[in-house]
Amino acid sequence: MPSTSKLYQLQALWITPEAFRPFGQLIAASVDGKSFDQEDAQLVLDQGTPRFYIMRLHGRGRQFSKITRHKQCTQCLGSLEGKDWLLAVAAPGSADCPEVEAIAAFRIPGNCFVKLEQGTWHAGPYFDHDTVDFYNLELADTNITDHQTCNLDAQHGVTFEIVPQA
Repeated sequence: MPSTSKLYQLQALWITPEAFRPFGQLIAASVDGKSFDQEDAQLVLDQGTPRFYIMRLHGRGRQFSKITRHKQCTQCLGSLEGKDWLLAVAAPGSADCPEVEAIAAFRIPGNCFVKLEQGTWHAGPYFDHDTVDFYNLELADTNITDHQTCNLDAQHGVTFEIVPQA
């Protein structure tokens, strides 16, 4: 049966700390020896064993019809080798699926990380490169015990394509 999904183009803006605040934090370089403060990642990893690893992703493109959240922990993502990438997000909430209008997209340079707030809906990382390696910090069992996914095609009849800002 052919899909009746509507393709919705989502403009990805270059990430800034202010624009990303409803979804988490933008973590950039700071001087060595700086005291811990609110600019540092405010992590929640006390519900299990933290897992820090490098995940290799291939040919992700820029389209998605599913969005996921983790309610028990924060998650940090950042690319290696300075490669920019794309991430779609919606703020945490009590609904089982975010509204289409609540989804935003960001273009993230390869010299910083994002920390997703607990419960932040996210789709990605997406990119146009052949392969990108990402640092990922979450819990060891996040993708087993704390992985709620919403099928945006089934719920809203929409598939997104992220269009990066130049």
